[in-house]
Order: sequence, then C-alpha cells, then structure tokens
Amino acid sequence: MKLTYGISDKPKFGQLIVFALQQLLAILAATIAVPSIVGNGMSQSAALFGAGVGTIVYLLFTKFKSPVFVGSSFAFIGSMTAAFAGGVSMSVGYLGLIIGAVMAGLVYVVLAIIVKFAGVAWIGKLMPAVVIGPTVSIIGLSLASNAVSDSLGALDGDYVMTPYRIVCLICALVTLLAVVISSVYGKKMAKLIPFIIGIACGYVVATIFTVIGTVAGIEDLVIIDFSQFSSMQWYPDFTFIKAFSGSYDFGEVGSIGAYLGTIAVAYVPVALVVFAEHIADHKNLSTIIDHDLLEDPGLSRTLLGDGVGSMAGAIFGGCPNTTYGESVGCVAITGNASVITIFTTAIIAMAISFFAPFVTLLATIPSCVMGGVCITLYGFIAVSGLKMIQSVDFNDNKNVFTVSVILICGIGGMELTFGSVTITSIACALILGIIVNLVLSRKSEKAEKTEE
Repeated sequence: MKLTYGISDKPKFGQLIVFALQQLLAILAATIAVPSIVGNGMSQSAALFGAGVGTIVYLLFTKFKSPVFVGSSFAFIGSMTAAFAGGVSMSVGYLGLIIGAVMAGLVYVVLAIIVKFAGVAWIGKLMPAVVIGPTVSIIGLSLASNAVSDSLGALDGDYVMTPYRIVCLICALVTLLAVVISSVYGKKMAKLIPFIIGIACGYVVATIFTVIGTVAGIEDLVIIDFSQFSSMQWYPDFTFIKAFSGSYDFGEVGSIGAYLGTIAVAYVPVALVVFAEHIADHKNLSTIIDHDLLEDPGLSRTLLGDGVGSMAGAIFGGCPNTTYGESVGCVAITGNASVITIFTTAIIAMAISFFAPFVTLLATIPSCVMGGVCITLYGFIAVSGLKMIQSVDFNDNKNVFTVSVILICGIGGMELTFGSVTITSIACALILGIIVNLVLSRKSEKAEKTEE
C-alpha cells in the first residue's frame, strides 16, 4: 500500500505526538484488559508501563525497522492465572509471573538462535501465501465477535436489544462513521488521525447520553462510568516490587523445583504456539509496508525483540508481550509506518502510567466506542490477509482445500485446551493448514513426476 510516512520518516514534533496518542488509543483497551482479567491485584498502569518497556526493547533488537507496538498478550492469560494458583501466597504468584515470562522469553531466544543458523527459507516453504494469507485473515476475523459484542454492549453474549444496547450501538456507529469518513474524505492531518477523531466523537455522544441519564435517573443511558475517578491508582504497582517483597512458602507445591515445573508447563508450550502467530503478524506487516521483515531486520531479531521485550515488560507489568494486530491495523489504515511514532508511543505509555487522571480518563472510554474503532481495525487485518492470496490459483483444489481448512477452523473457533495450556484457534488453523498443504503438495509433486 502507499504509505504517507515510511519506516524511517520523522513527522513534525506536534504531529508525532498526535500520531503516538492515536497508536496508544488503538492498543490501550487490550493492553489494560489482560491484568483486569487475570485479577489478583494486577496493576493496569504497570501493564501499560511494561508494554512501553517491551516495545522499546523490541525496537532496539529490530534496529528500528519494524513499526509495531507490543502489549499484553491474551494468549498467556491462562498461564498467568496458573502462576498465581501455583503458590500459597500472592507474592509467590507475582514471582511466578516474572519466572514464567522469562521462560517464555527464553523459548523465543532459542528459536531465534535456530533461525539464525537455519535461515528463513524454510518458512516460505512451510508457510507459503496460500497458508499465511488466510491465517492473517483469521487474526482479524477471530476478533470480529469481540468488536460486535463491544459495539452492542453485550459483553455477556446476550444480543437481545435493550434500550442500553441501542444507545451503545448508536455510540459505536457514530465512532465507526467518524473513523471511516475521516480516513476516506479527510484532508491532510484528519486523514492521518481517524481513530482520535472517531473516539472523540463517540466519547462526546456517550458523555451526552450519560449526563442525560444521570440527571433524569435513566440507568440505560449511563454509558460512561465516571466513578473510576474516585478510585484512581496514583502510581504503577510494579510486579517486581510485589514479587520481591515478603516471604515465600512453596509448601503446597512440594518444592521449588515442583513450582518451577508448574510455571514451565503453563508458559513454555504457549510460547511455542504464539511463535506461529508472531510469524503471521510480521508477514502481514511486511505486506503492508512492502518490506520483508523476516529478511530485514530478520526473523531472529524480531523473535529476540519479542522474547526479551516480554521478559523486560513482565518485570514491570507482569504480562508477557506480543505484537499487536491493533497496532498493525492502525499502520494499515493511516499509512503511517514511521518507527519513531511507535517509539514515541512507548515513551508516552510509560510516562502516563504515572499520571493517574489521564490513565483513568482513557480507561473510561466505553467499550462500545472502542468496538466501533475495532470493527475497522480488525477488518483491515482480515482484508490484509486476503490480499496475500490474490495471486493464488484457486482452480487448483489443493489451494482451495488449504484455505478452506484454515478459514473454517479459525472462524469456527477450534481451540484445544490441555490443562492450563490452550492452543488458540489461530494456531490450530495454521497448524492444520500447514499439514493439509504439505500433504497435498507432496501428492501434486508425485503427479507431476508421473506426467514427466
């Protein structure tokens, strides 16, 4: 696609701050959602700070050539919960978060070393466009239900339209239309900040409904929870502080060795699964910026950045990090691939984690407004994957079956859970797609030799 700002371009300072804030808004909801879901007193501000640290580490390892923000990974939620459950006290759990993130990061380091010596040619053979294209689409499509449920305020999965959900839908549609109109018809700066414009419009409408609902006593109109300002967390509650304070008792798990084994089983397999998603994300981003990141700076560097960044980020925020599809979608829609924008986003994320009012303000953005934004973000990811298979020959049933298996398993949500380890639908779809493609490709090769 045509980029407004390339990887090495540096927007003017004022524009740079605005672009960085837009990236921050795109990744914010997911980044702070992970500690909220895991619970156990985890700090959203600390997770935001950790994401900023992880992103800077990632950029350093990738020589500032990969324009993507890394944030809290949803894939490790089960692992983090297991870390807390593995000990007898809260402090043991926080220590487990750091140990687990280090183990997961080391998996990436080992994989990076293997790739360094083996090269990346095997990836192209194992995951050609017919495999990686629909997999990238699945990354966006698998999140479609989240965007819709957020837009309708139907977080419980019940889609029966109520007055509250109608109001949520109105806010989501206002946000969606503002993003689309700004991106397509906007001039100069407006075209580059559609998410800020969309979220601002949606927030204003939601505020109007909330004020009317509060004054009139109509609960269904109250969309924004301003009560969060009364319980603001004034500073990041860093994981390493909780982890290394107090005493430890490993009695319930038998020994330190057994506890470490529990953490390893929870984290290491997930890291191997997320490796596949790491490749898919970077293939997608490579297509968007028209620069093969697996070759330059190289898959070994992106893996090291992701792995070491997860270790560093988890020390502060407790959450292993991963490259964010929301960040990639933001790059795709705005055409801004400037790495300095990502770096500035990381700095701002770290800085505002100490400014409670601003963090709380961002946290009050209602899910329906973010849902309107995510409809476009996730849609762009899905379309990016489809673009990868434009040149694929669908007159060949081999390709039809490969894409079919990936799409159906991914959209159908085929997740496999073994204890605390979950193989995500994206990973399942990719693995099955690789197997089908390899089996059918072998048959095609035999057929060609027979004809010769």
